Amino acid sequence: MAEADVKSLESILDAHPATTGVAKGASSELPACRLRRVTQYVEENLHRELRLAELSALVHMSPYHFARLFKRSAGVPPHRFLVRRRIDAARALLAAQTAPIAEIAQLVGFRTPSHFTTTFRRVTGMTPSGYRSEAGAANVGGTSVAATVDAFDVIRGAVIGEAPGQTIGRRVDG
Repeated sequence: MAEADVKSLESILDAHPATTGVAKGASSELPACRLRRVTQYVEENLHRELRLAELSALVHMSPYHFARLFKRSAGVPPHRFLVRRRIDAARALLAAQTAPIAEIAQLVGFRTPSHFTTTFRRVTGMTPSGYRSEAGAANVGGTSVAATVDAFDVIRGAVIGEAPGQTIGRRVDG
């Protein structure tokens, strides 16, 4: 190839770079409005079985692409976000109500009380009944249970990602 042709080719490549990932100027995060739409939907539907495909359809994305961008935006994968929101809601209900734990488990989207208890213990380090007892003692002492260490950062064994057809926040018996 002649030297002039090589320089011409280089100038074309410089003017129109090949992209192997995200185009220049495009964000590698979920836009704030889409993230808000998904998180609001999760909050309103904690009691239901939520699938990754359902959440990704809300923002018109493929499940894989949505899960990747959601993790970059929220700092955690969709499944872990959902579990955290369910446990947060359960904490509030346990501290404020005397409803049976099985009822609270259903209200926050767990199919069985045993799965709820196992997940709650894994996330918080204590059982729901232990948390309720501590919340009652803390309210009497004037200290907020919310002031305790957030055990969500020490989650071990949580599902990191989900395949497109799998359920987020699995509620499997046993």
